[in-house]
Amino acid sequence: MLIAIAAILIGLGLLIWSADRFVDGASSTAGHLGMSPMLIGLTIVAFGTSAPEMLVSTMAALDNAPGLAIGNAIGSNIANIALVLGATALVSPLPIRGNLVRVELPILTIATIGAGIILLDYYLDIIDSVILLFGLVVCLYLFKRYQQEHPEDQVEPLANMSLKIGIMWLVIGLIVLALGSRILVGGAIYIATNLGVSEMIIGLTIIAIGTSLPELAASVMSARKGQHGIALGNIIGSNIFNLLGVMAIPALISPVVIEADSLWRDYGLMLALTLFIFAIGFKARDGGTISRFAGSLLLLVYVMYMLLLYTNAT
Repeated sequence: MLIAIAAILIGLGLLIWSADRFVDGASSTAGHLGMSPMLIGLTIVAFGTSAPEMLVSTMAALDNAPGLAIGNAIGSNIANIALVLGATALVSPLPIRGNLVRVELPILTIATIGAGIILLDYYLDIIDSVILLFGLVVCLYLFKRYQQEHPEDQVEPLANMSLKIGIMWLVIGLIVLALGSRILVGGAIYIATNLGVSEMIIGLTIIAIGTSLPELAASVMSARKGQHGIALGNIIGSNIFNLLGVMAIPALISPVVIEADSLWRDYGLMLALTLFIFAIGFKARDGGTISRFAGSLLLLVYVMYMLLLYTNAT
């Protein structure tokens, strides 16, 4: 058991370090190839911080643990809103930008509802995965379309390095991400098996929190530096990638049966949190913020959710 716990800690450490290197390398490389700063923030950075979830889900599916993979996707979205956004708002209230209400939050809300409709039959197959991935492509197109129509609304790239160094860190980051996810999933499956805890619960808790650490670090540091747009965009973009990319991966390998409890309890909370953030954004669209009070409320919800999962598991 101690070896499995050590494997989880080592895997988490590798994921956090490699995700940071991957984001820096990817953003620098994309910048050298002519992508605008805003498009980098909405796509490359969001993909980079969601890369741990994608690789963990792939490894879990290959290890015949699809419940862990689905739990990772849903649990990471819950953690991103309640834990990451809550902690970020506590550090610094987050101003609401106009495009957040016009573009990013509506796209996230529609993607969340669409994914829920696909899951209503408690079954995820390859056709469902293709639909989810098509939705991801549509979201990326909408982001690019908006950026072309509003070139003035940009953020700074995360890293400034040569093309050669950027590619080097991009490759190293991907390799270490794969290694870290492999170690993490192995340890988590061993613990779940020996403690009699379902793979879904492990995915919703330990794995979800671990793979959300890159988002937490990036968002809190961005808020401390006054880069509030990066903090919010990172969370929203990562959630879209988790819903339409990460959740699609397991069913590409083999069909997945979704537990009814997970759909109504875990997806239901994810949808409620998404609608809550959308409501805050809509109310504050003319210059308001996501306040420290809202951040405290989100953190309280996350603590209560963890307690609920623990009670159900025991």
